[in-house]
Amino acid sequence: MRAVHVTEFGGPEVLVPVRAQDPVPGPGEVLIEVAYADTIFLETQLRSGWGLDYFPVQPPYVPGGGVSGVVRALGAGVEEAWLGRRVTAFVTGSYAELAVAAADALTVVPEDLDLLPAAALVHDGVTAGGLAERVGLGPGDRVLILGASGGMGTLLVQLARARGAHVVALARGEAKAALVRELGAHVVVDPGAPDWPGRAREALGGAADVVLDGVGSGLGLTAFALTADGGRFSAHGAPSGTFAPVDPEEAERRGITLFGIQDVQFSPTDLRRLTTLAFTEAVARRLRPVIGEVFPLAHADRAHAAIEGRGVVGKVVLEV
Repeated sequence: MRAVHVTEFGGPEVLVPVRAQDPVPGPGEVLIEVAYADTIFLETQLRSGWGLDYFPVQPPYVPGGGVSGVVRALGAGVEEAWLGRRVTAFVTGSYAELAVAAADALTVVPEDLDLLPAAALVHDGVTAGGLAERVGLGPGDRVLILGASGGMGTLLVQLARARGAHVVALARGEAKAALVRELGAHVVVDPGAPDWPGRAREALGGAADVVLDGVGSGLGLTAFALTADGGRFSAHGAPSGTFAPVDPEEAERRGITLFGIQDVQFSPTDLRRLTTLAFTEAVARRLRPVIGEVFPLAHADRAHAAIEGRGVVGKVVLEV
């Protein structure tokens, strides 16, 4: 099969197309013919050698985790009904034509949903939906969303608006701001403006009941200062290189509940439930995954360069 290897830690150029042996499903597993592979910013960080304390990978390896595709072969003990089904799954190494997944980890893609948006929802639909539940987003909440024009940020804007929250979103540039407004943000603030915290505070009516920080570092820390006493702050992303360095003692003094990357690690049951929920909402046109660019598998290096360049609005997906 065709696949892509990270040959060594480094820039996008270390993503190299290779020929690899076809995987074989074991007992309780299926073989998926991959149609699309999801991409997330974390994969670019791991490729560069960041985060090895959390994700111990060593080159050469096939990157990626989320796929959409069709079940082409079954391992021992798997029901015949799975053969030919359109599914999504989390796998080890999705930048490949074929992938193996446990049958009990599959989610069926509805007939009315294409495999491209299904792939775009594998990671971000689950994380966004799970976050909305964990932080208790509800009517009347004043919500500040960082990284609102990214793959998950665009979903969080829609979910927060649908739950009756007042949504203030951070997005750089007019093109990204226009999209985020279209998706439901009440106010969009450009974090590149020197007075952005004041603008955000005014738009929030004083402070945020919920801050959803998918950026991290100094931007996230500044956003923490905008959190209302007794509010909720989620530091679930670090494309800036580090999670927001929030002082837990200050959070405790102010009664702020902190959420982190550990709060978006879900059980297999919750993964299937949240994926199914995202697909249901997408079919009903209440949730729209924004796909900024699709690259062929052989150009995974260009996909990573686009993600790191931050010029793409929404998600980057690989077509296999």
